Amino acid sequence: MIYLDNAATSWPKPKQVYQAVNDCLHTAGANPGRGSHLMARQAGTILADARDQLAGLFNVADSEQIVFTLNATAAINMALFGLVKPGWRIVTTAVEHNAVARPLRQLEKQGAKLLIVGCDAEGQLKKEELMAALSGGAEMVIAGHASNVTGVIMPIAEIGAMARKAGALFAIDAAQTAGVEEIDVAAMNIDLLAFAGHKSLYGPQGTGGLYINPEIKLAPRCFGGTGSMSESDLQPEFLPDMLESGTPNTPGIAGLKAGVEYIRATGLTAIRGHERKLTADLMQGLAEIPGVKLYGPPQSKERAAVICLNVDGIDSGEVAHLLDRDYNIACRSGLHCAPWAHRSLGTLTSGALRLSPGYFTTPVEVESAVKAIAALARKGGSRERYTC
Repeated sequence: MIYLDNAATSWPKPKQVYQAVNDCLHTAGANPGRGSHLMARQAGTILADARDQLAGLFNVADSEQIVFTLNATAAINMALFGLVKPGWRIVTTAVEHNAVARPLRQLEKQGAKLLIVGCDAEGQLKKEELMAALSGGAEMVIAGHASNVTGVIMPIAEIGAMARKAGALFAIDAAQTAGVEEIDVAAMNIDLLAFAGHKSLYGPQGTGGLYINPEIKLAPRCFGGTGSMSESDLQPEFLPDMLESGTPNTPGIAGLKAGVEYIRATGLTAIRGHERKLTADLMQGLAEIPGVKLYGPPQSKERAAVICLNVDGIDSGEVAHLLDRDYNIACRSGLHCAPWAHRSLGTLTSGALRLSPGYFTTPVEVESAVKAIAALARKGGSRERYTC
């Protein structure tokens, strides 16, 4: 299979990830923090080591300010619903994923004021609108580091500086960038960093996390056993325990730890360079196909490894189906859980086909994908040719 759906979840993983999950299940399968026996201690060490690896990747001073979640969506909800109060003014962008948009709409119903900053036809942020929104006062700015539709990489260091100057907290959805792009919570003034473990961090599905600035205290939304302060029936008030009730996904976190170790050993520069070269080659090949329309910024250096397109005369869902059936190419069509982004691009009714290579994608696979889409484009949407 040619797998071009890494924006949804990465595949394959580094071999160390599979081994780490297997080893954990076989040798450290106990409940961390819920006993003093060897296996429980080993499980606890896995969690602590994983936090340390993530802290090193994101330049977090205290690894206990990182809490584990099921995914980036859970982390975003933890941050927003644990902090935002009625009357807060929240600034965001017009290309956000529903992981941000839907919680914000719910908070809007509960009394928060939502200010949505526009983006241009390529999905680039209109900075003058951001400045105008902040000039009226805001408690929080929240933005995705990179769009899962346009591939645009937001200038988060610049946005973070603007937020800090305006006295607003700065929250980032790094689902598409953690493990590829440089993220420094201190240098970029990031107060809340939500990340997916199963995408470019190479962990299994069911892993993610949230970094929380030590000056921020989130209200927990889930209460229960933590393995600490068991003599009390009140929730601990220290991290990470306050926000990690219940048995954690230790095997998944073991895999996440191995994924982050692989990234740090390989280097972000090497990973990012390979993905950008693949993206550039893919864009160049697709741009030469008559009837193919590309969305987002034209230069690969300005974007994550995400390319959205449409083929004249063929619905994006049909293209995805044919690529899967006839060419064994996995990709995604539709709205990608991001209607705001598609509205900005003018593709809300049509959707688009998304190709997202990863570090383990090869140039030969990219070439094969271009040839397959060229073949479909030549057929021009003659639906009788595509019986299922």
